[in-house]
Amino acid sequence: MSASVLRGRPPQPENNLRDLLTAWLPQGFAKIVQPIASTAISTDTQGLVAGEVKIQTMTGAVPAYRAAPDKGGKLPLVLVVQEIFGVHEHIKDVCRRLAKLGYFAIAVDLYHRQGDVTRLTDNQEIFAKVVNHVPDSQVMSDLDASVVYAAATGKADSSRLGITGFCWGGRITWTYCVHNPSVKAGVAWYGRLVAPSKAPLQPAYPVELAPSLKVPVLGLYGGEDASIPVAHVEQMRGALTGAGNATSEIVVYDGAPHAFYADYRPNYRKEAAEDGWKRMQAWFKKHGVA
Repeated sequence: MSASVLRGRPPQPENNLRDLLTAWLPQGFAKIVQPIASTAISTDTQGLVAGEVKIQTMTGAVPAYRAAPDKGGKLPLVLVVQEIFGVHEHIKDVCRRLAKLGYFAIAVDLYHRQGDVTRLTDNQEIFAKVVNHVPDSQVMSDLDASVVYAAATGKADSSRLGITGFCWGGRITWTYCVHNPSVKAGVAWYGRLVAPSKAPLQPAYPVELAPSLKVPVLGLYGGEDASIPVAHVEQMRGALTGAGNATSEIVVYDGAPHAFYADYRPNYRKEAAEDGWKRMQAWFKKHGVA
């Protein structure tokens, strides 16, 4: 299993790591994920239009990060959905990586109304104070608004719409593909498949939504993910088969933990991450996003 992932620039020497950390820390990593690992990838903005924007939603303006090539016609559009840690530098870098491949990529701050997770210190606090208070209905509406924003720029082709998300955003990827059947393809990185408990603001999880899923979704999961056991993955596969869904697919990487794509964390597994990135590109191309 081997693949190449777009890194944006050559790997930086170890003695440049302190400069990298200094540049990144003010930009919003939650304290729980510091210090940043030496494997962290940084993609430059050369040839891109990239930065913060505001999108209009049903309840006012919400911040987002977008990146796109600075030249060319209308581009395929990819929604990038954050981890539980919000739209921090890693998620922004994913947008830039996609932009380097020729996509208009946008990540909306889906916790904007509930709070700033970068000021919190552990996962339980993040869930208790912010994440558990974010309704799926709000998330779906904000993602819809980001599609409208991107199309209105004249740079994005919303008829070639894809979505990818990580961790919390992986579950949202499955969910949004049910919500918006005009999505061409989705790629969900280690998103929960089975509800850990009943939560009125998150009324349905992917296993329950499988019968309504028409969009082809590629799920990328770790075989050693303590929070998403392989039994849940098999349950999801069964739900898809039972629904007659032959277009979606789930890949499990043996030995990989949760968040194996998160290059700024100790969980990063280079081989699985690069293979998943390659599979994502092929999935988007196969289903009309590229």
